[in-house]
Amino acid sequence: MRARDLAERYETVDLESDALDAARLMAEHRLPALLVLDERGAPRAILPASQMIKILVPGYVIEDPTLAAVIDERHADRLCAALAGRKVRDCLSKTIPPPVVAAPDDTALEIAAQMAQARSPLVAVVDKDKADPLLLGVITASHLLERLLAAGSA
Repeated sequence: MRARDLAERYETVDLESDALDAARLMAEHRLPALLVLDERGAPRAILPASQMIKILVPGYVIEDPTLAAVIDERHADRLCAALAGRKVRDCLSKTIPPPVVAAPDDTALEIAAQMAQARSPLVAVVDKDKADPLLLGVITASHLLERLLAAGSA
C-alpha cells in the first residue's frame, strides 16, 4: 500500500478561514482535526478539535476544572462566542508542530512511523514534483489502522 492509494479527500481550511465555520465543519463531519493550507495550497498546520475546544473553555475553568460544575447551561451555551470574529490562524497553538507530509510513494509502514512519531491524527499526501505542491489527499490514523488490520488478517 502506497500513500497515493491510501489518500482520501478530506476537509481543509486556510489560515484566513473563519474559526467558527471551521469548528462547525469539524463537528458536522466528526473530524479529529482539520488540515490547514497556506496561500499556495500546501499543508501548513493541523488544527485538532481538542485545540478548538480549549479555546471555547474559559481559562479559569481549565486551571480549575471543578468550576465547570458551577457554570449553568445558559452560560455554557455561549462558549462558542469565543470563536466569533477569529480566524483559523488565531486558533493555532504556537507549539503545534508542522503537519506530517508523506510523498505519494511512501509505504504504509513509513506513514505509520511518521504518524506515530508526530502523534498526529492525520498525514497529508503531497506531490512535490509540481511547480506548486499538489495535495493528493489525507490519510487519517483510523483509516490507516483499518487498512493495516485488513492486510494483517489476509
